[in-house]
Amino acid sequence: MLSLPSSSSSISGHKYDIFLSFRGEDTRRTFTDHLYDALQRSRIVTFRDEPELEAGEEIAPELFKAIQQSWCSVIVFSKTYAFSSWCLEELAEIVKQKLEKGHKIFPIFYDVDPSDLRKQKYKVGEAFSKHDDTYKEDRHKIQIWRNAFTEVSNIKGWHLNNKHESKFIGAIVKKVSAKLCQTYPIVHDKLVGISSRLEELYSKIDVGEDDVHIIGMGGIGKTTLARVVYDQMSSHFEGKSFLADVREVSNKLGLASLQKQLLTQTLSEGGFNIFDVNEGNAIINHRLSHKKVLVVIDDVDNRKHLEHLVGRRDWFGLGSRIIVTTRDEHLLRSYRVDYVYKPTTLSPNDALRLFKLKAFDSETVLEGVFIELSKHVVRYAGGLPLALEVLGSFLCGRDATQWRSAIERLKRDSNKEIRDRLRISFDGLEEREKNIFLDISCFFNGEEKDFVTKVLDGCEFFPDIGIDVLVKKSLVAVDGDNRLWMHDLLQEMGRKIVWEKSIDEPGKRCRLWDERDIQHVLTKKTGIEQDTQFECRCLLEAEKIEIAQSSLPLKL
Repeated sequence: MLSLPSSSSSISGHKYDIFLSFRGEDTRRTFTDHLYDALQRSRIVTFRDEPELEAGEEIAPELFKAIQQSWCSVIVFSKTYAFSSWCLEELAEIVKQKLEKGHKIFPIFYDVDPSDLRKQKYKVGEAFSKHDDTYKEDRHKIQIWRNAFTEVSNIKGWHLNNKHESKFIGAIVKKVSAKLCQTYPIVHDKLVGISSRLEELYSKIDVGEDDVHIIGMGGIGKTTLARVVYDQMSSHFEGKSFLADVREVSNKLGLASLQKQLLTQTLSEGGFNIFDVNEGNAIINHRLSHKKVLVVIDDVDNRKHLEHLVGRRDWFGLGSRIIVTTRDEHLLRSYRVDYVYKPTTLSPNDALRLFKLKAFDSETVLEGVFIELSKHVVRYAGGLPLALEVLGSFLCGRDATQWRSAIERLKRDSNKEIRDRLRISFDGLEEREKNIFLDISCFFNGEEKDFVTKVLDGCEFFPDIGIDVLVKKSLVAVDGDNRLWMHDLLQEMGRKIVWEKSIDEPGKRCRLWDERDIQHVLTKKTGIEQDTQFECRCLLEAEKIEIAQSSLPLKL
């Protein structure tokens, strides 16, 4: 009789995540049983044979099939493992699958020395001497077994070596869980540019660890990445909740509604009536403090969100993982999260793939005029997933003439949906930070940070803290040469904000950077008061720079 896993499907996409190979008389009712139980509790689908299968001398064909249907094998090498021809047949098949199909192998050395296995001496040597006598007519079989033993014993594994078994098993489950996370199938456009980032993030999330971990995510594409992680890892947890658009929902419905959603999703039950966030705090702590949960809190923008949805670590059971996404990295640092992950823009190749998926609904090879047109759009988006998705969806199904028209329009005016989404972070700034952002977007993108700081200091904008705020909100970056860098679309948004102050009359805008507008204001003298004519206070304070009427940008 086969021991079937309790879960209907595995994490890895195979029928089984793990095939457990062990010598029954050594460890079935002790170590292997405890290991099997720990794997099952972590929702890892594990195959192990039942005692009835060992009645015959020949290995059952069901075991070969189970090995072939598993993503990996965990092999428990014990003192008499090598004496079992059955175990050696399993081992040979496991190594065959490794060499032919990339099957993963995780060896455990249980009260045996790995070097004894590699050298095939002592008990192992004694076992093979016995097999040599038993299978005199089948030397080829013995050689296959020996080769398999050598192959696996050279793989780095876990050596018990007088450790506490419970901790030893915990470390094994933790490692296997982390490796399994990397095998999750990622569907459609979520694959693009994400799979390469997941390994680092999974290592920080650390599924097998018993502590409660809070992981913060800022930067670009954070919500998409958080959703992929959530979809892939939720099977490891006893409860799960994805709280989307926390900033918007809390403004409309209040934080108590999000606390209710958190409880309803993680406990899979309704009937929670929460009228006050402090009452919600107490209920979350009481109901979830002994439950291992995965919670994603998306788009947090103030500390109250964290206080009433994350609270303290003891609100959640051991092994829980809380993922927080926000535009404000400082909010994560001040709440002392365990780790902050910042996704970056997509590479040109990944950006083109994502755009093609949105614009053509496939990854088919582009033909004709659409090749160059797509490259134009991708260059404009600058690796920003939001822009690629919005523009790809907008252009999907349109002909080449319409594409050209849209691209020409983008050169003059950015897409409103992209602009509105990016502006959320700007609107959340204090007035001084808004001014610094606008100054950088109009004048100082690409300039040396120390120089810009001197300039803005003359405007009494307190740039040392202000620039740091912009960096933490992913609105500005400082490169390796200590220069300020702003994404082209953010720069375009900033200049659009200034331009909209007075569309028809440049002299009524607070900043001028276009040579034609500057010349218009200086020659027509529109919008400049007599006592402030030609003044650019910031630059004068910083470097006492003489301002040429016809060439320098003005801040009016």
